[in-house]
Amino acid sequence: MKVLITGANGMLAKAVRERFEEEELILTDVEELDITNLEAVETFVESNKPDVIINCAAYTAVDKAEEDLELARKINADGPRNLAIAAKENDCKLVHISTDYVFGGSLPLEETYKEEDPKAPETVYGVTKLEGEENIEENMEKYYIFRTAWLYGDGNNFVRTMTKVALGKKDFLQEERFVTVVADQYGSPTYAADLAQYIYETLEKEIPYGIYHATNDGFTTWYEFTKEIYKILGIECEVRPVTTEEFPRPAKRPTNSKLCKEKLKKAGINIPKWQDALKRYLESDIFGI
Repeated sequence: MKVLITGANGMLAKAVRERFEEEELILTDVEELDITNLEAVETFVESNKPDVIINCAAYTAVDKAEEDLELARKINADGPRNLAIAAKENDCKLVHISTDYVFGGSLPLEETYKEEDPKAPETVYGVTKLEGEENIEENMEKYYIFRTAWLYGDGNNFVRTMTKVALGKKDFLQEERFVTVVADQYGSPTYAADLAQYIYETLEKEIPYGIYHATNDGFTTWYEFTKEIYKILGIECEVRPVTTEEFPRPAKRPTNSKLCKEKLKKAGINIPKWQDALKRYLESDIFGI
């Protein structure tokens, strides 16, 4: 199988590259392929004839996007459209990564978001990612869109940051040796290696095309997630809960990022618990501070 991976130097792409290492890989970042340029995308795909395009390229700076709508839209909306057009022209499959931010995050906490639930993004990031989904749906049929959330892996991420904080390698630690973490946002921490495995199994099993929610299983808060990180690592550091209002950010964070994975499970994809995934990550060679 010939696989084209865009955004090949990003955190998820590194995991995808490792999982697909036995396949014929075509790796591109913005220097090799500008996905916002339709003509360049069409020429590149036509020349390389991949069987699958896995789009890991994205504008993910959620706060910065609030002041950078034009670039976020080019990468998150125009890029997927261009890839979809080129994929259809060359009869190849497209795998695209989307986000929980396409929902508003205001669903009651006892409920989870299903794939077909109404979309109501409240940030530039969410709006442009939803536009990317819609552009794919409008331009081709052979696609898989995976909505994920709270991703960590080989790169800068929440797990590494909080570990550095507790060990005094970042400046956020208070004098009394405690950290404050938001405790009223709910979601599923997701190991990039597991998301890469979902993608691999999806293509291998040829499950039905469409949109799937793809995080690790189970739900927690950033506060409880932090406590679990320290517990596994044996770090003694007090974690104190704070509210979202006490920790304001330029872009609104969803209160409810709980994505229902039943559709993916029913398609035969195994979804590990977030606690198990975190333990494997912390014990892996790629975790390091």
